[in-house]
Amino acid sequence: MVYNVIGLMSGSSLDGLDIAYVQFHATGGKWSMELQQTATYAYPAEWEEKLRNCTSLSAQDYLLLHSEYGHYTGQLVNRFIEENGLEHKVHMIASHGHTSFHLPAKGMTAQLGDGAAIAAETRLPVISDLRAMDLAAGGQGAPIVPIGEKLLFGDFAFLLNIGGIANLSIKNSDGYIAFDSCAANRVLNMLALDAGKAYDENGALAASGLINEALLAKLAAMDFYTQEYPKSLANSFGIEQVYPLVKAAGLSDADALHTYTQHIAIQIATDLKRAAAKEGIPTAGQELLVTGGGAYNGFLLECLQQQLTPLGVRVQVPDAAVIEFKEAIIMALIGVLRWREEYTVLASVTGASRNTIGGALWLGNDA
Repeated sequence: MVYNVIGLMSGSSLDGLDIAYVQFHATGGKWSMELQQTATYAYPAEWEEKLRNCTSLSAQDYLLLHSEYGHYTGQLVNRFIEENGLEHKVHMIASHGHTSFHLPAKGMTAQLGDGAAIAAETRLPVISDLRAMDLAAGGQGAPIVPIGEKLLFGDFAFLLNIGGIANLSIKNSDGYIAFDSCAANRVLNMLALDAGKAYDENGALAASGLINEALLAKLAAMDFYTQEYPKSLANSFGIEQVYPLVKAAGLSDADALHTYTQHIAIQIATDLKRAAAKEGIPTAGQELLVTGGGAYNGFLLECLQQQLTPLGVRVQVPDAAVIEFKEAIIMALIGVLRWREEYTVLASVTGASRNTIGGALWLGNDA
């Protein structure tokens, strides 16, 4: 079977809406893909502000924004289809939405972007609310990308996505375990803004700074790091807990960025080492596939490789399209799996009572 799907992803770093048009081939239980077209539509200042402040809205205003953002997303998809000549070629759209609230301990997660509004704008079938079923089954609802990593990137024992939050996936004898490791680009970008930069390109400012051991120790002592997986983070962890802790140290912008970059590398390596030991997975000679915006941060990758070298793990960075659009690609695949009524979220990853088939289906096409 062949499926032509658009996948949508809006990450916590607020840099824009990622769109990937992917052709999937399913043959005898094996999956392959061809990434056909991609785009990232940067959020204008108005939308960046709306998304950043959405959690402070009243219930009514939040729901109005949910609908408005869905229509806005649908309009961007229509633009993407027109710009790439994809009229009458797309079978369906799978939208992750933009995470606003994530409270797995209370059985709740919320992503802005009403799937019905996207379907109404595009007149195409839309799969949305990809995390909700796992939460209802007692899971963390995150990470959800391991199903795609299993089916599309199964040659790697270790996978890392560095976006607003850094999350690890590790292949074990039963399939995969995965969990959020630490806040990443969300905090780095906030620190870069303090230095008058939208982001720290290639980690250059961080590389010019010095490490502060006292701050490093305080970061390492945060309660989240003592929790066993499965576990996941909300954006608020970086914004409300990590960033204030870093700022309270009173460091220069360069030293703050340097220290937090080192913390990310140390925490990822520590988590990988502990999880591999717990799962009985040898690390020597293995590769870690790194994707997400953090894969362009040369200083962060240098720090990470330094931490992983004693484990015998080598950092592997794929081509730019996979770096930038891996999550959008996997959202597209999750949409296909939902369409086929196959598992979309793995209980081994999220701690749910069972594997689940997640996603609300909105049929936007004419009868």
